[in-house]
Amino acid sequence: METAQERTTNRSVPSRRLIAALFLVTLASVAAAQAVYVIPIHGDIEPSTAVFVRRQATKAIESGAGILIFDIDTFGGRVDSALRISSFIGSIRKAQTVAYVRSGPDGMGVSWSAGALIAMSCSSLYMAPGTSIGAAAPVVAGPDGTMEGAGEKSVSAVRAQMSALAEKNGYPTSVALAMVDADVELYEMEAGGRLTLMTAEDAEAAEKTAPDGPKRGRLVSGKGKLLSLTAGEAERYGLSSGTVFDVDALLGAKGLKGPAVEMAPTVADGAVAFITSAGAQSLLILIGLVAIFIEINSPGFGLPGTVALIAFLVLFGANALMGSVGSLELVLFIVGVALLAVEIFLLPGFGVTGVSGIVIIAASLVLSMQDFVLPTLDWEWELLGRNVLTVVVGILSAIAAIGVLALAGPRIRMFDRMTLNTAISDTAGGRAVAGTADAVDAGPSPDPLVGKKGTALTTLRPSGRAEIAGRAYSVETEGTFVEAGAALTVTSVAGSRIIVTQRKNQ
Repeated sequence: METAQERTTNRSVPSRRLIAALFLVTLASVAAAQAVYVIPIHGDIEPSTAVFVRRQATKAIESGAGILIFDIDTFGGRVDSALRISSFIGSIRKAQTVAYVRSGPDGMGVSWSAGALIAMSCSSLYMAPGTSIGAAAPVVAGPDGTMEGAGEKSVSAVRAQMSALAEKNGYPTSVALAMVDADVELYEMEAGGRLTLMTAEDAEAAEKTAPDGPKRGRLVSGKGKLLSLTAGEAERYGLSSGTVFDVDALLGAKGLKGPAVEMAPTVADGAVAFITSAGAQSLLILIGLVAIFIEINSPGFGLPGTVALIAFLVLFGANALMGSVGSLELVLFIVGVALLAVEIFLLPGFGVTGVSGIVIIAASLVLSMQDFVLPTLDWEWELLGRNVLTVVVGILSAIAAIGVLALAGPRIRMFDRMTLNTAISDTAGGRAVAGTADAVDAGPSPDPLVGKKGTALTTLRPSGRAEIAGRAYSVETEGTFVEAGAALTVTSVAGSRIIVTQRKNQ
């Protein structure tokens, strides 16, 4: 006969099973209801791409995203930007990360170079039919402009990063190594009906350790070649979790409910990408330096100085958004601006202090475009050269523009509206004021400074300071350069502009 204890135990078994089943159903429902966000990573990998990915992923997580799908379609790009994106994706803990190599009429269907590095940083990888992944070795531009492989030091650094990502996310480390290092040989190894890829060294060691174990098959990637895998090969060798036609099919493969929320670049993302481009940064440097030149040759502080500050703040601030600005760049920039301020407000003309300020600002701008001070890797040297070229192009263009302004300055009247062109020749009780009806009746009255002699206090380029009749004035020549100490004669006065010429007889 069944005891009371046995009856209780027997009744509790179905109850426990029911509770367990309900618990599993609940978990499945929660998993299926997770919010899914898709973040596109298309085109060249640039600093603006890293900012976009970070901002959109953070926004998605704050909105309750449980799954982040990174839609990848790229030939690659800058190594530093790819490493920044990879590091950020690897740090995500509040959502599952999935890489998807897409295909479509408007895409390329590849995840090469920097794209492979980004894909490896995700916890799982899916690929569309007809796509490929791999060829992740860093490259640099050669002397003739062609792309060539980076040095061993750069390859070693990226190889270690790829291997670490593969190990962390459960991808075959041998595949990661062969994608970066052309010296790695990969062989198919079959064991228990399952294909894997092993390096030549690992395959040889496996054959020696277990003669009846895995056997070496065909050579998949030989020396001198970087590994690239199609979608089918990536799935066959355990790199990809599946081959799916689109994001909806990916969600179905993972047992998730759609639709996914598609994130897209905004106008602000486009603006950041434009401002951080080499052409835009050179243009901002050109505008800033020309505005500084005009400001230095004008009394007080006005519109040109404001334009210069805005140009440099926009350029410097955009680089700060890239995450490459630290205390060193800020200190250098402030010191450079301070030197320029001293030159503008305390010292006449434009000399060593002003030049030093521009050089220091240029150095701060170069450093703000990169996240290192002294390069050690090949791709860092290439990036430094690119940044220096951007700044130098801007500076040389500014020097050319300043030269044109210096030579043609007295003949350019585009800034006349910023000055008072009416001269007062005497007091209200004396001569009539120029520009009034009384002045017409009284006839023209020459300025009392016309014909006066003086001495140049600073070098006139063509503007500067001069002592005339015992007082210091801001003066300018008719486009010629005059050394400090030269004897001058005032030839005309137009509003606030005092035009002088050098006297040959001292």
